[in-house]
Amino acid sequence: MKKLLVSDEACKEFANLRRAFDEVNRQLQTQFSQEPEPIDWDYYRKGIGSRLVDMYKEAYESTEIPKYVDTVTPEYEPKFDALSELKEAEKQSLDESARLEKEIAEVREMKKKTGIMTADEYFERHPELKQKFDDEIPH
Repeated sequence: MKKLLVSDEACKEFANLRRAFDEVNRQLQTQFSQEPEPIDWDYYRKGIGSRLVDMYKEAYESTEIPKYVDTVTPEYEPKFDALSELKEAEKQSLDESARLEKEIAEVREMKKKTGIMTADEYFERHPELKQKFDDEIPH
């Protein structure tokens, strides 16, 4: 999945999807998992009659409504959490690309000057190579 999300637009779309998912999940956890308000059977007995209300009360109490068990959220939460890791990986990739672009520009510049660059100028730019050169070739 990380390979698919390489643009800012893709990350924004996944962030939008995450927000929508969280909102639906919140509604499922709050709205639909609450117990219904108790029915005032006496109120209905006064207006309709006790025989009909008792029949409805019996049917109502014998009805079993299954509880919602969320099996989807645990499956997708790690994938959404991976988006933050993806954002960090994208930042690292962009930083590395910028570093490589700078290095390529330096190499191109050096390539142009290779014919006119002295060894001292080269070693000035690359002191680690000068040290290696000095270690390998005794004076």
